[in-house]
Parts: sequence; C-alpha cells; structure tokens
Amino acid sequence: MSTSPKFNRRTALMGAAALPLAAATATQSRAAAPMLGVSQAPFRRVKVGNFEVTTLLAGTRSIDGPHDIFGLNVDADTFNSISAEAGLSTDAAQFFFTPTLVNNGSELVLFDTGLQGAGTVAAIEAAGYTADQVDKVVITHMHGDHIGGISTDGTPTFANASYITGAVEFDAWSGTDNENFDGKIAPLAEQFTMLDDGGSAASGITAMAAFGHTPGHMVYMVEDGGTQLVIGADFANHYVWSLAHPDWEVRFDMDKAAAAATRKQLLDMMATDRTAFVGYHMPWPGIGYVVGNGDGGYRYEAHSYQLML
Repeated sequence: MSTSPKFNRRTALMGAAALPLAAATATQSRAAAPMLGVSQAPFRRVKVGNFEVTTLLAGTRSIDGPHDIFGLNVDADTFNSISAEAGLSTDAAQFFFTPTLVNNGSELVLFDTGLQGAGTVAAIEAAGYTADQVDKVVITHMHGDHIGGISTDGTPTFANASYITGAVEFDAWSGTDNENFDGKIAPLAEQFTMLDDGGSAASGITAMAAFGHTPGHMVYMVEDGGTQLVIGADFANHYVWSLAHPDWEVRFDMDKAAAAATRKQLLDMMATDRTAFVGYHMPWPGIGYVVGNGDGGYRYEAHSYQLML
C-alpha cells in the first residue's frame, strides 16, 4: 500500500528556496528572444450603423523639427511650453498615413491611397480584402501622400475601381505642372467623377467642402442607422498642435487662414454632435472624438469601443 507524501514546514521552505534559482533560469532563457522593435497592427475595423469602416496603416515615419511644421505663427518658447505640457517631444513627431475603407454593403470605397500602392495594398490584404475588390477610390485632395498609391509603375493599383474627387480640387491642380498630379491623376482624368459640396460619393457617404489645406480639400460624412463618422483627411494634422490650437498655422496648409477657419468649423461640429472622425495623420489607428476645452481649443479623445457595439 502506498502512502501520500508528507509536507511540513521544512519541505515547504526547501521548495521555496529553490524558486529563485528556477526563476533565474527561466528568465535567462526568455532573454534569448530577439528584440522585434516597435510595431502596430496594419488595420482597425469598426462599425457605423451597418457599415464597416476599416482604417489602414499605409506607413509611418518620424519627422524632425515639428515647430517647422506646426505653430508657425507662435514663438519657440510658446511651442515648447505647450508641447511639454502635453508630454510631446519638440525634437521630432511621428506621422501616420491612414487611408480608409468603407464597406456600405454594396460597394467597397477607399479614401486616399497612401504614398505608394504597396503599403496600402498590404494593409488592405491584412484587413481581409484585395485591391481588385475596391469599387471606388475617393481622393480627398491632391497632396502626394494621398494620391501616390493610385498607380504603381504607371498601372492603376485598383484595377476595377472608378475614381472620385472634388471638382474645385481637380481644377485647382490642373495645368499647374505639378509632378504628382501630372503623373498620378492626369492619366486617369477621364475616369474621374467630380463632386461639389453635398455630393454623394456612394450610398451613405456625402462630400463636405473643407477648403484651406488645399484649394478644394474635401472631407466626407459617413452615416448609417443614425451613427455618423467623418473621414477628415488633413483638415487637422496633429492631435494636440492642431486640435488644442486650431489657429496655429501649419506649413502644409496652402491657405492658412481658410484652413484655420475650416478646422474650427469642423471641430465645433464634431464636438457638438459627438461625431467620431478618422484623421489621416492622427495617432494610429486614427479614429477619435473631439471634446471642447472651453477656451476655443479642443481635446482629442481616442476611440475605445464606441463603434464596436
């Protein structure tokens, strides 16, 4: 007949004494795993009513000297102080490039195409789609990081798609000898549908004039089942320097006064209506809300789970 092992204070202490050695051995083994570097998932999908909205991480990079881009009309001490209060480096800023897919149940609509087709297509595939499934490509404005991926080596990246952009934006860039426009947009000009303010890009998707960043910059309201989301493109380029201080001038805004007025108008609308937005350069995954701070500025509140339910 076998007997059960006996445990007493002595055997318990002996076992406990062995634990640090075992833990050290395990730690040494785990330390052999390679350092993998900073990374992000390449897509994030949420719901707007019955629509599915998927943000795509087409690329990200660090840019030195953020005061050379943001707050051009404020002195260095002001910029540095406000940045420090927000815990932001004044040496560099991280930029994200975030095209967005909207599936309204009948069409798959892509907003902007990234700097290059490869990064956008890779994110699309990670999200479970293929480039050939894109039915429409909507260009919010003609800066290179929004139109660069529309073609690859002269061939349309989204072979089955039609193209949409704002009429004012298209006309403003036509004939300007702009390399990006001439190389990427002009060859597809006859396939573009032009929209004005209030025009429909697809069922549940409405164009909204948001001029200033470029002459005909557009944002788009996505709405279904009483829920709204704004595809905000570049009306605001930073979650602090543009939202908390919408009057701060931004180097890339072509008409700085008009861009500031547009920024305040859209921020006020979204804060009042508690409408989510996708910002092309907002912190990944690019979806957030706007909250007024009471002194003419606004606070960015990252999306958590509101559009998952």
